[in-house]
Amino acid sequence: MAPFSRFLLAVALLPVVQVAAGADRGTRYSGIFSFGDSLTDTGNSLRLAATGSGPSSRPPYGETFFRHPTGRASDGRLVIDFIVEALGLPNPRPYLAGKSARDFRRGVNFAVGGSTALGPDFFHSRGLKPFVPVSFTNQTSWFKDVLQLLGSVHEQRRMMARSLFLVGEIGVNDYLVALGNNTVGVREVRTFVPHIVAAVHSVLTEVIAAGARTVLVPGMIPLGCEPQLLALYRSGDYDRETGCITELNHLAELHNRALNRMLRQLRRAHPGVAILYADLYTAVADFIVSPRKYGFRDEPLAACCGGGKGAYNFNMTAFCGAAGTAACADPSEFVSWDGVHFTEAANRHIACATLKINSPTLLNPWTADAMQRVGCAA
Repeated sequence: MAPFSRFLLAVALLPVVQVAAGADRGTRYSGIFSFGDSLTDTGNSLRLAATGSGPSSRPPYGETFFRHPTGRASDGRLVIDFIVEALGLPNPRPYLAGKSARDFRRGVNFAVGGSTALGPDFFHSRGLKPFVPVSFTNQTSWFKDVLQLLGSVHEQRRMMARSLFLVGEIGVNDYLVALGNNTVGVREVRTFVPHIVAAVHSVLTEVIAAGARTVLVPGMIPLGCEPQLLALYRSGDYDRETGCITELNHLAELHNRALNRMLRQLRRAHPGVAILYADLYTAVADFIVSPRKYGFRDEPLAACCGGGKGAYNFNMTAFCGAAGTAACADPSEFVSWDGVHFTEAANRHIACATLKINSPTLLNPWTADAMQRVGCAA
């Protein structure tokens, strides 16, 4: 069995979700609060000066579902869109699109495309520059600002207890900032892992202190299967079964092991809080290993949209949405939308996997109605 398959088997045998014994399994949510980067951003990037004119502000982004760009880094919906749909909730308002308590009563999305877990000082001290001036520190500050708008401490805690918190995915950009710099190798980037996990821990501690009782924490994706990194990062070590870069996937696996250790410690410290893990790595890796099983074509490492051609259809100078680039005829046949982000079809499958595994807490039970709303297979 190839190394990639052995890893998937090992993950499948592990308990992915541990629900706190004291958590209320019958909880129904009034809203969702989310933190993260472009895998979760539903519009903040459009309203930030540094990213307002970025790729997701232009066609063909949004073409599949919304029929126009919305700031989502995909042809359509993101994982968070499918989660709120399954739970029967309204989409949380992007933080930068709201002003008053009324805007945020049903939740808030603090995620920003390009955001890092770590602050700029971390990168500057290493001669690196983050993509955007937003990190988890900023998003935590925004969360505190929203809390102040929501009334008394009692009212704040009441709302937090009735909400679902989605903290992540985060960390991809921290690694990309370094991997895109020719002077930083994977060995050094591996030293970022404890710092990134500590930043996630800090956010989790903040929201739990504010009254959160259900938190969903997505892990790292298989970095070595990203078309962008496959096109730009030269390695002699590729997985024979998938064509993914082995050492970058090992970095993602290291991240996920450290993240899960932290989550186990947090569960012990907060037995009354349901702290759930979303295994993005396995969900995406399954597409790469068995693309036809999920309705994807046999080239799962190629981007749908771009001007790079070749095996990965990726070129930073001909990024999706730029002049001379084009989207594929049917994005639902592709895992990757633009070489960095997923298609709506892939996001749907990721959301379905997350909801099914975590259904005892999130949906109780994972009903046929919920599956139908999201379009998940039985």
